[in-house]
Amino acid sequence: MDEEPIIKKAYYSIGEVGELADLKPHVLRYWETQFEALRPGKNSAGNRVYRPKEVKLVLLVKHLLYEEKYTIEGAKRRIRTMRRTGSRETKASDGPGPESLLGLRDGLEQLRKTLTLPPEFDTE
Repeated sequence: MDEEPIIKKAYYSIGEVGELADLKPHVLRYWETQFEALRPGKNSAGNRVYRPKEVKLVLLVKHLLYEEKYTIEGAKRRIRTMRRTGSRETKASDGPGPESLLGLRDGLEQLRKTLTLPPEFDTE
């Protein structure tokens, strides 16, 4: 995972994090509901404020979901494993997680059913 340039600040607004990660604020707000560790505080005006560690977590989640093609559940498991083992790196050699492969299999099965002619149209 390429390290994204992060300006050293104590706190970042949701707009700044969105710009750094190239994500819309609604995506960040959704991820807050899905990832326990992603809980930015709020300032006195009630606006979200992200600390640098939360910005790094946003970048990791984005990498897992968009580049490694993990599902949200798979990304949660991967982050838990990384925290448990102290690993900070994801490796392309890890390959897709089992949940990605199951999703792919289900999608292919659905496509096969869609493309298969019903018996009444079978010409054999």
